[in-house]
Amino acid sequence: MQTSNTLSATETTPFCHPVTPGLLKQRKAECEPSDTTAFKLHKEPDTKLQEPPRLSVRKISDSKPNTENITRKPVSQNTSLKENPDSSAERKTRLEARNLTVKYGSVVGVMDVSLSLKDKQVTALIGPSGCGKTTYLRALNRMHDLTRSAKVTGEVLLDGKNIYGDDVNPVLIRRRIGMVFQKPTPFPTMSIYDNVVAGLKLVGIRNRKLLDEVCERALRQAALFDEVKDRLKSPGSSLSGGQQQRLSIARALAVDPEVLLMDEPTSSLDPQSTSKIEELIHTLKKQVTIVIVTHNMQQAARISDQTGFFYVGELVEAGETNTLFTNPKQSRTEEYITGRFG
Repeated sequence: MQTSNTLSATETTPFCHPVTPGLLKQRKAECEPSDTTAFKLHKEPDTKLQEPPRLSVRKISDSKPNTENITRKPVSQNTSLKENPDSSAERKTRLEARNLTVKYGSVVGVMDVSLSLKDKQVTALIGPSGCGKTTYLRALNRMHDLTRSAKVTGEVLLDGKNIYGDDVNPVLIRRRIGMVFQKPTPFPTMSIYDNVVAGLKLVGIRNRKLLDEVCERALRQAALFDEVKDRLKSPGSSLSGGQQQRLSIARALAVDPEVLLMDEPTSSLDPQSTSKIEELIHTLKKQVTIVIVTHNMQQAARISDQTGFFYVGELVEAGETNTLFTNPKQSRTEEYITGRFG
């Protein structure tokens, strides 16, 4: 048998294939896979072990904290009071009137008034003229003892003790409860210095060094020292109206009172002097309890912590100033504040 050394174009071998148009089309189709899954399996490696673990995201609104194992600490009952040390509910009562009635013969000045005055706060008394504000104020330090026709019933408690008790000295009471009147009342024949220390000399104090110290302290408390320090020997009547009123306040402060009563102290003063007295009251309330009678409701709103409304000898309503002016409980209080009468 004779073997041929050449191969025909149609014969195939393991090493090559005949190149025909149909074969090219077939090879091209094999390189462009139509099966996506097969392509992914071929192109992408198995990444199940290589993918990082996915975080579980949960809505806050759907989550409920586990509180079973949480130990709750008891809350102190005094927390609210400690957060507001200036709360009037926390302050002790310095002066209190219980069922206080004042009569001038058959005329009733005030009838059955009960009112508590908190320590180191300003209490304003408002109401129309002749309604009993000043009558009540004067009863708080036994000023009615000087009026023969006046009769006082009820109690006024200073630190829990009735100042109208038989064993109480009225002079000592007026030292603990000072008073500033509507008009400036400097002693006209006395110098500025002697006006301030008059109360101390009245009880027998003659120590010059002590009197000098008290005079300077009282004048500084009344915001007057810098204005008069070079003329302490001048007559008290030589001062202006506003200065004379502050001199009267200094005289009241010289005996170191616990309570200071003020009967319309700015009614006769100009706006500038009025402003100084109001600033002084704001400063003094850090040291003493203040009760002020005023016809100026704007002034009462500016300087007071508590307010009492008097009408025809009766205490109609009393409470915190902001509450009384914005949300009064009594219709008469609202009518007076809004200017319907008075």
